[in-house]
Amino acid sequence: MTIHRPPTAVCASLLLVALSFACSPADNASSPSSDAPWAEFPCDPDNGGIDLPEGFCGTVFADELGVARHLAVKANGDVYVARAPIRRRGEDGDIVVDSPGGVVALRDTDGDGKADLVEELDPIAGTGLAIHDGHLYYSTATEIYRVELSDDLLPAAAPELLVSGFPSQSQHASKPMTFDGAGNMYVTVGGPSNACQQDMRTPGSPGRDPCPQLQWHGGIWRFDASRPGQTHQGDGHRYATGIRNGLALDWNPQVDALFAIQHGRDSLSQLFPDQYSNQVSAELPAEEVFRVGEGDDFGWPYCYYDPAQQKKVLAPEYGGDGETVGRCAEVAPTLFAFPAHWAPNDLLFYRDGTFGAHYENGAFIAFHGSWNRGPFEQQGYKVVFLPFADGIPSGSAENFAVGFPQVQEVRTPGDAVYRPTGLAQGPDGSLYIADSRRGRIWRVRVEAQSTADEPPR
Repeated sequence: MTIHRPPTAVCASLLLVALSFACSPADNASSPSSDAPWAEFPCDPDNGGIDLPEGFCGTVFADELGVARHLAVKANGDVYVARAPIRRRGEDGDIVVDSPGGVVALRDTDGDGKADLVEELDPIAGTGLAIHDGHLYYSTATEIYRVELSDDLLPAAAPELLVSGFPSQSQHASKPMTFDGAGNMYVTVGGPSNACQQDMRTPGSPGRDPCPQLQWHGGIWRFDASRPGQTHQGDGHRYATGIRNGLALDWNPQVDALFAIQHGRDSLSQLFPDQYSNQVSAELPAEEVFRVGEGDDFGWPYCYYDPAQQKKVLAPEYGGDGETVGRCAEVAPTLFAFPAHWAPNDLLFYRDGTFGAHYENGAFIAFHGSWNRGPFEQQGYKVVFLPFADGIPSGSAENFAVGFPQVQEVRTPGDAVYRPTGLAQGPDGSLYIADSRRGRIWRVRVEAQSTADEPPR
């Protein structure tokens, strides 16, 4: 049986609790509060090449940094960016590293909204990076380090190896981290496969059942946030499981709970062409928002979320036909669903900022953009705002920053000039956005002459 459905509109209603995704241009987002303070730095006339809602403007804080991933901002405004290495295959077939990546530190010394002091902090390359309790935390694929910060841009202290022993893997190896208020650090360990097949990414290959990867992958682990010398398998506590790759991860202090957004599985039509058309494969499964409690199981690799049916169904590797629920009836619920393959790479709950009441305690999400919606146009490549109330999405998601690809149509990720991948909030309430293609960092603030008293369009 091949599953065929009419093409769903990009703006289709996808979500639980009767929520729908708003896909109109960036100015569909709410304008900021009219009495919100704003920074004094000037904005770029074109917002650094992106489109923002009315009442907001942006500037290019830094550029050409390499493959910028996650970022964090210190209380004095210093910015730290994790960068992945740039690799290519040389003429002789060997891998050439054009840029080693690593952590870079940036400071705006003259208050013009642009970094004029750029320093290399550590050559260690990865994605995860955060500031917590006076320390900068950053990760490789297999380790997490921390270093004590000071008033100086570069810390004087030596970094500590906080956690080691994460399994080496070729897929979903990034180690983002976030922190609660009780001294705990939460780390995503992505699943090292698409769907735990017996033969990886091979058409028709069944899934391994039970999936052995779930013992040390495919979930979120909890560690002591301040004790050096921990190991993944010796000291980590598996907090939640069944999450393919929760790269977008943040603790929401308003409700004292952990949230993650999963990268859904790929290639349904390529692996099971008798069951899924290319059109359906481009729209399945949803990118899922989870409120993560201790002991939760969200179903990967056995289940995926079908937004049209608004339910988890059994994956074809485990005997699913696109409709059967089976064991998926017992997994933890999906809180909110975004369109397939948008690649949510970072999540930020905005608090105590200057954007106005509409944005307070809501979630900004950086979508890196798809590569596997072919042969159709790729999607994502934007920053979205999702309002929250009491830990639950309270309205439609809104495009906040768009225009990153700089082209009319994206057929492959290489077509996009910019791809948003990291988010951070500055001490003045500014929103920082990192790009992985050119290493551009935007700083978005409230415009001085806001027309925010007008209702959002």
